[in-house]
Amino acid sequence: MGEKGRKFMNNKINYSDEPMEDVKVIPDFLPPPEELAFKEETVKVTIALSKRSVDFFKRQAKHHTTRYQRLIRRLLDEYVSRQASR
Repeated sequence: MGEKGRKFMNNKINYSDEPMEDVKVIPDFLPPPEELAFKEETVKVTIALSKRSVDFFKRQAKHHTTRYQRLIRRLLDEYVSRQASR
């Protein structure tokens, strides 16, 4: 880090106790944790998929920092949802 960066990092923040004007309080719009942490019922299955498909999902999962099985499950769930609404 250069001299300029060191000077910037050493600057102290001066807080003041001045009144704030035009403050608007926003109501809590986030759902409670119990609504976010739901666990959907799942069923274990054994399925043979092509290496090409599994490799694709593994690459996508790594890119999106998730598990490839979750991507496959969500894809199937979305397919079922769309077919059921026909």
